[in-house]
Amino acid sequence: MSEQEIPGLAEEFAHYRRTVLEEVEVPGPAAVRRTARGRGRRRLATTTATVLALFGGAAVGYAAMSGPDREPGPVDPTPTISASPTPSGTASPTPSPSATSGSPTATPPAGTISRAQLLGAAVTLPAWRAGRGCPTSGIRLSGDDREGANWLLAFDQGDVDGDGAQEAVALVQCVLGSGGPMQVVAFDRDQQGKIVTLGRVVATTIDKPQWLFALDVVDDGTVRVEVGDIAPGGGWPGEWSQRQWRGYRFKGESFAQVSGPTSFGPNPHDVNLVVTATNLVLADAPDGSRTGTITVRIRNGGKGPAAYVALRLGLPAAVRPDGDGWAACRNDPEQTREPLTCDLNQLAAGKEVRLTLGFRVAAGATAGTGKADVDARPMNANFDFVQEVYDPDNTVVITYR
Repeated sequence: MSEQEIPGLAEEFAHYRRTVLEEVEVPGPAAVRRTARGRGRRRLATTTATVLALFGGAAVGYAAMSGPDREPGPVDPTPTISASPTPSGTASPTPSPSATSGSPTATPPAGTISRAQLLGAAVTLPAWRAGRGCPTSGIRLSGDDREGANWLLAFDQGDVDGDGAQEAVALVQCVLGSGGPMQVVAFDRDQQGKIVTLGRVVATTIDKPQWLFALDVVDDGTVRVEVGDIAPGGGWPGEWSQRQWRGYRFKGESFAQVSGPTSFGPNPHDVNLVVTATNLVLADAPDGSRTGTITVRIRNGGKGPAAYVALRLGLPAAVRPDGDGWAACRNDPEQTREPLTCDLNQLAAGKEVRLTLGFRVAAGATAGTGKADVDARPMNANFDFVQEVYDPDNTVVITYR
């Protein structure tokens, strides 16, 4: 081999290394990387074939010069070799048969799922809780709240499984009357582009949370859901529900909570005080006054505690508190007039307090005969009155004479 041919062959090898190695790996997200690798394999095949042709031509030439003389024979056509074997950035080389003879792995579609596409697709939802519910297999979500429909209330998009493509996340309610169970569900596409269920993020329960208000997918793939402790309806306004934002992440097979509170404290509105009381009958005392007692029972029929209870008795100003039965009061009833006031401590759910309260009308004072309200109201930790869903049973009317 001549001195000129040896550097030429070395240059071809150097050019081969520069060309091929640059095509082996392209940085970027997972989806782009897969596409780049496919293109890199096709470019590698083309470049390799070209370089081998160059190398083969040089090797044959070298062998012809250094080997024994041979008889002339048929000569294959010499392939045309480009002066610049490196593909340009915009070229789309045709893969060689060797590069496509296998069965390459299909790349999952990276197209996002719009709200309209989700509404138009037949999907399968995770099962609703036991009892009367809505269908879940091969159904279409509804854009309205008709009875028995799987209603799409809220929608967002984001890469929740970390594959570089965006998934759809939907808040769905099974409409039953004025309510129904709710769940947040994530959807993805399979390799054929079909919309499939990725998994349930969170669902309402009979206990808590009983309601889902909103959702939001943030940049790191966390699905944030605003949950409520008590479902609106039946006299319970939505503003009474305690609300929390909780975050959920996909863990390969299912979603798990990763941020936010995990439980609710007592709801101040979730009380139901029921009051009963006996009539007040005053009798003459040896000192010329008149005395009597009433029995007041206050029961909390709700599911949450009343932080405090305010008891009010609408008796005439001449009827004054008397005896030890008032010891349970946090305040001093003697300092109150029309109504008499007794502030009580916490009353837990399902518990009852019974008070036997004494009264006295001083000698020479007149109380007369009439009716009076005995009323008990829940208060929160700040001693502010709290509304109940049903409050007619907070008051009872007694007679006094």
